[in-house]
Amino acid sequence: MVSNSINIVIGGEAGQGLVTIGQLLAKGLVRNGYFIAVTQGYQSRIRGGHNTFAIRTGTDPILAPQESIDLLIALDEQTVSLHQPELSRGGLMVVDRDWKVKGPACLEVPFKELAAEKFVNILALGVIGALLGLPEEGLVSAVEDFFGHKAPSSSEENHRALKTAYQWTEGRTTVFPKLPPISNLPRRLMMNGNEAVALGALSAGLKFFSFYPMTPSTSIALSLAARAKTMGLIVEQAEDEIAAVNMAIGASFVGAPSMVATSGGGFALMGEGVSLAGMTETPLVIIVAQRPGPATGLPTRTEQGDLEFILHAGHGEFPRAVFTPGTVEECFLLTRKALELAESFQTPIFLLTDQFLADSYRAVNPFDVKGLSWIHPGYEGTPSSTPYLRYAFTENGLSPRFLPGKTENLVVADSDEHTEDGHLTEDLSVREQMMEKRLKKLEALTRQGVPPEFTGDEGPELLLVTWGSTKGSVLEAASILKLQGKRVGALCFSQVWPLVPEQFIDYLEGAEEVIGVEGNALGQFSRLLRRETGFPITKKVLRYDGLPITPEYILKQLAG
Repeated sequence: MVSNSINIVIGGEAGQGLVTIGQLLAKGLVRNGYFIAVTQGYQSRIRGGHNTFAIRTGTDPILAPQESIDLLIALDEQTVSLHQPELSRGGLMVVDRDWKVKGPACLEVPFKELAAEKFVNILALGVIGALLGLPEEGLVSAVEDFFGHKAPSSSEENHRALKTAYQWTEGRTTVFPKLPPISNLPRRLMMNGNEAVALGALSAGLKFFSFYPMTPSTSIALSLAARAKTMGLIVEQAEDEIAAVNMAIGASFVGAPSMVATSGGGFALMGEGVSLAGMTETPLVIIVAQRPGPATGLPTRTEQGDLEFILHAGHGEFPRAVFTPGTVEECFLLTRKALELAESFQTPIFLLTDQFLADSYRAVNPFDVKGLSWIHPGYEGTPSSTPYLRYAFTENGLSPRFLPGKTENLVVADSDEHTEDGHLTEDLSVREQMMEKRLKKLEALTRQGVPPEFTGDEGPELLLVTWGSTKGSVLEAASILKLQGKRVGALCFSQVWPLVPEQFIDYLEGAEEVIGVEGNALGQFSRLLRRETGFPITKKVLRYDGLPITPEYILKQLAG
């Protein structure tokens, strides 16, 4: 693991405010120059049930979550019984003095004596800050930003509770390693995957977003709605996912760059709409934030089980691309790219994330948005002949897309197979030509494919292959194996379709042993690689219990 990192886990019931503590602490850490990786674990209920907010932090970049716990903050006694066995050597638990929890690994805090019950969260935050050696002013600022506009009257009481917690903790003899101070504080943003998706879409010129709320994709809509007025964006909550995808297709048809977000269960209702976009050659971006299925499955947990579903969703054959970001930064960049490609190739483009990445806060450098272009929908030219042929046959399969009402030309689209002017046809020779025209776009999409990222030793004895959010864990596991004296490589895919074997086949064939690492039960990406290249990946590290893959998990599986 990262040698100087500390893994902090805050545990309690839904409704106890542990997410508030976690977000405030994460913000305080980022403002003081530390890197973070947040993992949120929560049950599908409003109140009750055991939830956790884990923050792994340190002075070096944090790529992945950690299983062992260095500092456990227990907001209820169940947290102790569940997580005490996970404490690392030298780990510490912060508990309420009134509980029957004793031992050298416990810091017993008299919460009821220090402040009123409603300030227990602020007290816990202060205790954590003092143990880590965080400047009190930084947490005061974070608390003020969070609560100041909501309850300005309680601002002074919050400050008093935080100060009391610092003074009480600093008066203890408890030994816990403090984070090393950082000078010349860098300017970083605290952001999770869904927020980055939203910002990437806005930077590309998104103008219409429709959705039906479904965990873990909903916060994309919330992030966009908060900026809708400023950015001239329409955010529409539809009555169901069928309506959501068709609204987005309609908005895109008339020239508004459009996107829709959902999870696997919601996407199951969108299949016909996706096929409609393919037939009408309408630009559309679909975000699918994965969670375990089938059916409702584990609605608040994570998995990478929908890859094959996305690859084949929508009846019939039509071109698509599927991006799978592995970092918050890639969420921003690949959402932009998805919108650009959807417009350029007039076809559905997918972004496949998951609950872990959607909810995982990281410390990221501010995105350089100067000089970034945005989408200009439609075709600026004038038809060479009338009537206007929306689906004119061309060498590259791309036809001029005039926008309804923007010219004197009549724009006709049809969900049936159609002629060049958009009217339905049952001429089978035209059908064959139209299929070939649409599929030509896949050739061009393939030429613009994002190659996988390779790191490590050339011709390694062990090559770890992964896609999407497991990237960080694979990279860290590979670095640990390298320290153990092994020649190791990692091949991380951020685009899983279309695949360009020439970009990566040499890495696969040059390794002594190749292991697929992914969060599903069948090794879906390994199967796709074999289908497209003929290269078999026989050994796999798979996880499908609803938890994210960690470096420890990979190493245990390889050792076992």
